Amino acid sequence: MAEKFTHYNTADYLETEEDIHLYLEACQEEGDPALIAAALGDIARAQNMTQLAQKAGMTRAGLYKALSPEGNPSFATISKVAKALGFKITIQPV
Repeated sequence: MAEKFTHYNTADYLETEEDIHLYLEACQEEGDPALIAAALGDIARAQNMTQLAQKAGMTRAGLYKALSPEGNPSFATISKVAKALGFKITIQPV
């Protein structure tokens, strides 16, 4: 019997504010900027992408592109998206 696989989408599992916070915290602990950008993309897809783009002062298409796996968002873009999602970027000693 062949196994059936379905497409996994992290955004489908980010249902509560706590889910989002814990997910972003776990990604941040890895310290990989690309992973953090990908996590913000997952969170954005779990939320309303159009409203988020408006809050961040971007187009919906621009936001998708910036947070896609092929995207290379600037720190300014990451900051705008984080703020639009209700997060503040901070730097702390390790």
